[in-house]
Order: sequence, then structure tokens, then C-alpha cells
Amino acid sequence: MEKRIDISTTEPQAFKAMFGLEGYLSKIEIAQTLKELVKIRASQINNCAYCISMHTKDAIKNGERPERIFLLSAWREATKFFTEEEQAILAMTEEITLIHQQGLSEETYSKASQFFTENQIAQIIMLIVTINGWNRIALSTHVEIED
Repeated sequence: MEKRIDISTTEPQAFKAMFGLEGYLSKIEIAQTLKELVKIRASQINNCAYCISMHTKDAIKNGERPERIFLLSAWREATKFFTEEEQAILAMTEEITLIHQQGLSEETYSKASQFFTENQIAQIIMLIVTINGWNRIALSTHVEIED
């Protein structure tokens, strides 16, 4: 891939705003395991190798089992590996990431509300929106995978 602009140096205020969202997300009530599952799954859907690599490493450092990461893209068929709460947040991740298909369905929203408060649902939406933003930045600027 051809090298492109580095938004962090070209438009540092934009990057600062994105990191502001990350600061907010570091303090939300959602468990770190769930955060990493969301980040990996959205990045898989968006084909963002940089973010998949980063968040897979972060998840493993956080104690995630590699087998669950391997099965994440097929979580609907591997439900015994994912709790109902995880399945609800993964469904939200897919529907919001693929917002152009149907949006966040009533069924998925209802299922999520069984496990999460209104504040937590708002936090999850912001988490999904943010990782989708990072995916788009990385893909648009050809950010290379770190070793």
C-alpha cells in the first residue's frame, strides 16, 4: 500500500478529539472483555487489519482466550463460547457497524436491554461508533500493522 497522510500530524485537533472519546470509553461501565470483543468484531467487519491486530493483542493481554477470538467472526454458530450478554453486544456491534442494512433492530435493542441499562446501551453505542471511526481512519490512510 502506498503511504498516505498521517492525520495525527496533519490534523492534530481531530486526533485529539478521537482520543477524547477514548478517554471517555476508558471510564465507562462496560467490562474490558466486552470492549475488546466489540473492537475486534467491528474491525473484522470493516476489514481493518491494523485494528484487528491491535485489539486482538489487547484482548489476549487482558486474559481473553485465543479460541474465542478465533471464533468471533462466527459467534452466531459458536454460541456456547459466548454468553448471552456477549451475544447481545456482538449483535449490536454488527447492526450498528452495518447501519446501512437495517439499523439497530428492535429485537437486538430489546435483547440488549435485558443485560444493560440505558446508560450502558448509550456507552456501547459510543464504543461501536468510535471503533468504526478508528477503522475508517486506519483504512483511509493505510496505517500499517505494528509488529
